[in-house]
Amino acid sequence: MPAPSIESVAADAWPSLPLDRWRDTYDTLHLWTQLAGKLALALSPLTNHYWNTALQITPRGLATLPLTVDRRAVTVAFDFVAHQLTVDGSDGRHAAVPLAPRSVAEFYRLVMEALARVDVRARIWTMPVEVPNPIRFEADTVHHAYDAGAARAFWQLLVQIKRVLELFRSRFVGKTSPVHLWWGSFDLAHTRFSGRRAPRHPGGLPNLADAVTREAYSHECISVGWWLGGGGAPILEPAFYAYAYPEPPGCPDAVIAPVGASYDLRMHEWILPYEAVRRAPDPGAALLEFAQSTYQAAADLGGWERALLER
Repeated sequence: MPAPSIESVAADAWPSLPLDRWRDTYDTLHLWTQLAGKLALALSPLTNHYWNTALQITPRGLATLPLTVDRRAVTVAFDFVAHQLTVDGSDGRHAAVPLAPRSVAEFYRLVMEALARVDVRARIWTMPVEVPNPIRFEADTVHHAYDAGAARAFWQLLVQIKRVLELFRSRFVGKTSPVHLWWGSFDLAHTRFSGRRAPRHPGGLPNLADAVTREAYSHECISVGWWLGGGGAPILEPAFYAYAYPEPPGCPDAVIAPVGASYDLRMHEWILPYEAVRRAPDPGAALLEFAQSTYQAAADLGGWERALLER
C-alpha cells in the first residue's frame, strides 16, 4: 500500500472560526479547561515539560491523561458530542456535569461535587494562569457563556490539526512531544528537540511561574501549533505558529512556505493565518508544508544534527 498522505478534506472539516463570533464561549471554555488541567497537575507525577498536564484530543472532545487516585485511574473529559464533562474511574464509577451556559464559579462547584461523588479528592490552586485579569474559579461570575455549536466546531478543527501534525511528528526520530492542548495558553502544539540543553529561560511571562517556563524550555526545541488569537497578543485571529528556542540568527529572513506565511517580529514567530489554510485547495497539505519548512529553516540555522534526528 502507498505511504499515508494528507488527503483533501471536506470544507466543513475546517470550519470558519473567527474569534469575535464566539469570544465569550472561548473565554469561558478556556477557564473550564484550566480546571481540568489543574486536576491533572495535582493527580499525576511531573513528566518532561509538564506534558502530564496537557489535554488530549479524543474522538469526542478533550481529556486528561489517566490520573492516579489511590490505586485507581481516573480521567476527566470534555465531551463535545453529548456536551458534558465526565469523570470516569477504573473502578467503574462515573459522574457528569452538563456543559451549558453557566458561570465559572458554578461550573467549579459542580465539578468538585462530581469529583466527590466518585471519591476523588484534589486540592488545586484556583487562580487561572496566562490570562489577563485572572479571577479565582470560585469567585468568577463574569464568564458564563457556552455556545455548543462553537465548542463542537473548535473540537472538530482540533481533530483535523492533530491528524496533520501526527504525520509531521512521525518523520522525526528524536525526542518529540505529543500533539496536545495547553490549557494555559490555550493552543494545540507539537515540539521537537535537538537533544542539547538550552540557555536558562529568562521567564517573565504574564501570570506564569518562571519555574514552569524554565522546565518547558530546558532543552533546545522547535515548536509548531495552532492558537485561537486574542489574549492581548498581537495576533487577534486564529493562526498557526512556529518558533525555535533559543532562536538562531536568521529566522526573520528564512524562506518558508506556503504563500501567506510570514515572520512576526513582535512575537519572534512564524505565523500562518488559519484562514489561509482553510481556503487552500488542500488545507492539510498547506499546514504540513508550513510545519516542515519552518522546522527545516530553524533546524538548519540552529545547527541541529538533522541526519540523526529524521527518518
